[in-house]
Amino acid sequence: MMKLRFGLNNLDQRTMCGIWALFGSDECLSVQCTCAMKIAHRGPDAFRFENVNGFTNCCFGFHRLAIVDQLYGMQPLRIKKFPYLWLCYNGEIYNHHTLQKTFDFDFQTKVDGEVLLHLYDRFGIKKMASLLDGVFAFILLDTANRKVHLGRDTYGVRPLFKLLTDDGFLAVCSEAKGLTNISHSMSTEVKIEPFLPGHIEVFDLKLSGKVQSVQMEPFHCCTQEPAHALHDPLQTLAAGLDEETVKSNIRSLLENGVRKRLMAHRRIGCLLSGGLDSSLIAALLLKLAKEEKLPYKIQTFSIGSEDSPDILAARKVAAHIGSEHHEVNFTAEEGIRAVDEVIFHLETYDITTIRASVGMYLVSKYIREKTDSVVIFSGEGSDELTQGYIYFHKAPSAAAAAKDSVRLLKELYLFDVLRADRTTAAHGLELRVPFLDHRFTAYYLSLPENMRVPKDGVEKHLLRDSFKGLNLIPEEILWRRKEAFSDGMMSVKKSWYTCLQEHLDSIVNDDQMEKASKTFPHNPPTTKEAYYFRQVFEKLYPGRAQWLSHYWMPRWIEAADPSARTLSIYKPDKDQ
Repeated sequence: MMKLRFGLNNLDQRTMCGIWALFGSDECLSVQCTCAMKIAHRGPDAFRFENVNGFTNCCFGFHRLAIVDQLYGMQPLRIKKFPYLWLCYNGEIYNHHTLQKTFDFDFQTKVDGEVLLHLYDRFGIKKMASLLDGVFAFILLDTANRKVHLGRDTYGVRPLFKLLTDDGFLAVCSEAKGLTNISHSMSTEVKIEPFLPGHIEVFDLKLSGKVQSVQMEPFHCCTQEPAHALHDPLQTLAAGLDEETVKSNIRSLLENGVRKRLMAHRRIGCLLSGGLDSSLIAALLLKLAKEEKLPYKIQTFSIGSEDSPDILAARKVAAHIGSEHHEVNFTAEEGIRAVDEVIFHLETYDITTIRASVGMYLVSKYIREKTDSVVIFSGEGSDELTQGYIYFHKAPSAAAAAKDSVRLLKELYLFDVLRADRTTAAHGLELRVPFLDHRFTAYYLSLPENMRVPKDGVEKHLLRDSFKGLNLIPEEILWRRKEAFSDGMMSVKKSWYTCLQEHLDSIVNDDQMEKASKTFPHNPPTTKEAYYFRQVFEKLYPGRAQWLSHYWMPRWIEAADPSARTLSIYKPDKDQ
């Protein structure tokens, strides 16, 4: 397959990266800084550490992907207009040009994050966060008012962790591994926890550099129309709940979600499993790339064994949409070898997350090593939003299904979004997820509950029906049954998880399983596979089991395993 190379002379300043900061450290900063190097994979092109003027025990660390013009766009970002503001952020703000025009901001750089400084100055932290259309995690320091602000996007697409001691030492990092070896004066173990998506937190910064939390509140919830919709160039949606109006709105919003995410001067590619979600995103991406006249062919990537349902379906879609398609061969042996490394990057021991991450980790590795695509589109979020999991067929009512859909969206940062970020970031790639576009999700969730449930025995019926007859993707793919990524990578005869379980059966003994609930009282593993994952996790992150509140499992149906293939209602497609 064709390989294209592009020079680095015209790079975008919006990039995937890793952020890290300390406020009030009692230890030598040069020693603490070595901890920040644990997230170097998030920004492999350069890093910088910078002390804060006047606060000798506070500093920022930043790892950057894609460097150009003598580190132009490096962080912490500071501008002459607000010399007292320091910003470290990871993410993309899709509406920064719109906000600049709407509020007549005088930008001093070409960096999308500059809009945060202007919004904060004019409106304060909460309104600032609510006006951002994008994915982000930020640390904003205001030395004039001695405040530290943290914030994270609605679904936690960009990760953020914090460590706060009782005496006010605060450490923040994109990944928990950058905080586990931070030294502090307290002798007891200090909690490291994920920062809650859709929230901001404000701290008073004392003269000692230590902090005190004074405000923690949500700025957006997925069921609300986002505040930035007021300034969205997409015209107001057609009113009415008749089927044609709804389907037309779904199409415009999803297409708009893909279009705004095209802002990049690095090459764009797309993961393509051959399922409904990734196929729709890939097809819309190809359509819009032609309209925007991108100077290269969009690459699509699938992973699986030769006879896997995913590989065959993805091949059909790629041929239909005309992408430059890459297939990554997957063997159970390769997958098994990658498990420990995957758990290191994920920082979780959740069963289904690890299974699905192995394939995504290996395909990301291929993209990094063999191609020049850096910005990677993916179909995450659709199953949670559109009730795509097979267990939704068993929902007791439309109201219960709608409620569970919101629960799943709020927990994405623990499961699918965590997987998608960490497996791509491990190889310095930047993930984009149009299904989690704020306007799209808010609209979909506002529709009547009975419109969103599975229909005629098919999950995600409304989404499928919205794209029916358009020839965007092949009809048999549009109506293909849900197949979990970790299942579809290998043949129906034998799933990837079955190969994994058989291998781990010989590694974990029955004795260990008997004592499992004593060895691991929080979320005790009930299978040898789960036990092995937990063992690896504990070796890497001892005593940090609380990072996972619960395992991902289907509801309303008896399930001992998260795989859809183990459920009594699972029916493979006839052509698999």
